[in-house]
Amino acid sequence: MSVASDAAGAAASIEAAAPVLVVNNIEVVYDHVILVLKGVSLSVPKGGIVALLGANGAGKTTTLKAISNLLRAERGDVTKGSITFNGTRVDKLTPNELVRRGCIQVLEGRLCFGHLTVEENLLTGAFSRRDGGAAIRRDLDMIYESFPPLRDRRHSLAGYASGGEQQMCAIGRAMMSHPTMVLLDEPSMGLAPQVVQEIFEIVSNLNRSQGVSFLLAEQNAHLALQYAHHGYVLENGRVVMDGNATGLRENADVKEFYLGVSERGRRSFRDVKSYRRRKRWLA
Repeated sequence: MSVASDAAGAAASIEAAAPVLVVNNIEVVYDHVILVLKGVSLSVPKGGIVALLGANGAGKTTTLKAISNLLRAERGDVTKGSITFNGTRVDKLTPNELVRRGCIQVLEGRLCFGHLTVEENLLTGAFSRRDGGAAIRRDLDMIYESFPPLRDRRHSLAGYASGGEQQMCAIGRAMMSHPTMVLLDEPSMGLAPQVVQEIFEIVSNLNRSQGVSFLLAEQNAHLALQYAHHGYVLENGRVVMDGNATGLRENADVKEFYLGVSERGRRSFRDVKSYRRRKRWLA
């Protein structure tokens, strides 16, 4: 059996697993007026990596914040639908209650505590844990093994770390909470391609070795679909397409709309983003 068929079989098995997260037909309104999400539904299987794709402003970050219950800090509310995590409805919980249940978000822009060392940043992720110092130390060692650059910078202030190291620190801090699922918002933003590839490899390794599910919002569809098992495409606050990652990578609309490549070769940006094309996409 080929490596490709093995990978396809593993992805199919993961997609068939029971969902750890179910988002059912949610609507999100800001300031009681602005409708941002319009009936978004998605699910994340246990042990899976799901990509949430879309252009800037499509609603990816709002979807993640709706799941992690961070909308209220920005005058946003889930006005319709439901969000279920591990079989329990969670859209009325506080963010810290959701973290204790095993779901945590890595915010866009990394947002490390610049005045703390890298190790102190990582330890803040274990603040809600009650399983003792030995277990936390074992997980800290696991983070250093997964993110070798952080071991070398453990006593340096996080504010002086590179963008890639700060992103590793932010993901490692989330992993220190011992999560079941991580919501990862734009992990590639502002990073060099080689660093981005390294970040995605680490996420994939954590998914396999620790069994953590990931829902990642990403504009880089080509890279995200290399590592994800399933994907959803958002446009103007709606899910317009979803499917397994292999199928989405080969989908003509996805290739043309996000990669600028069609059956007739490369297309100009203006042609790909035309209203006629967008209208056919949403039909």
